[in-house]
Amino acid sequence: MLDSAAAAAINHLLKQAAWARDELQRHAGKTARFEAIPFFFSLAVLDSGEVSAAAAGAAPAVTVSATPGLMLRLAARDESAWNEVGVTGDTDFGATLNHLARNLRWDFEEDLSRVFGDVAAHRLAETGRAVQRWGAQSLENTARSAAEYWTEEQPLIASASAVRQFVADVDALRDDAARLEKRFENLSNRQDAGKDRIA
Repeated sequence: MLDSAAAAAINHLLKQAAWARDELQRHAGKTARFEAIPFFFSLAVLDSGEVSAAAAGAAPAVTVSATPGLMLRLAARDESAWNEVGVTGDTDFGATLNHLARNLRWDFEEDLSRVFGDVAAHRLAETGRAVQRWGAQSLENTARSAAEYWTEEQPLIASASAVRQFVADVDALRDDAARLEKRFENLSNRQDAGKDRIA
């Protein structure tokens, strides 16, 4: 059931992007397995460049795996998260899937226009984008304020200058300890030399 739902959602996106269907057509007949615990599903590429639920027992040409935490980072558009996605099997097919996942976007304005008309859909989409930008800016401002509060007013996190000063102090302490150890060694050597002369 998850396979069919995933195929329907992906096909909806593919119908809006001919370039993506063209890329997938090169891999027609291949199966991809996606593992994001606790969800697993397999999709087969059709001759049209769309996908369908894979036949039961079909051997995957490529397996793509990610943890739930990694999926959240991907959803939040964290580009570094892509480096942690596990891809095994057909490298060319895997590279195509990676490219599609990074670049295939839902054209929600087109879907809205079918329901509300072009003008209303455009206005709704612009409002949605403005809310998204406002949310991202608010989140960034909150994070900066929290970082400033925790480093300056209620030092929970060390500021960069405090860390640099701490490192410099540790280096100075290490150098002082090394000099002191050398002095003890010299004094010990002098004391031993004095005992030898007395003897």
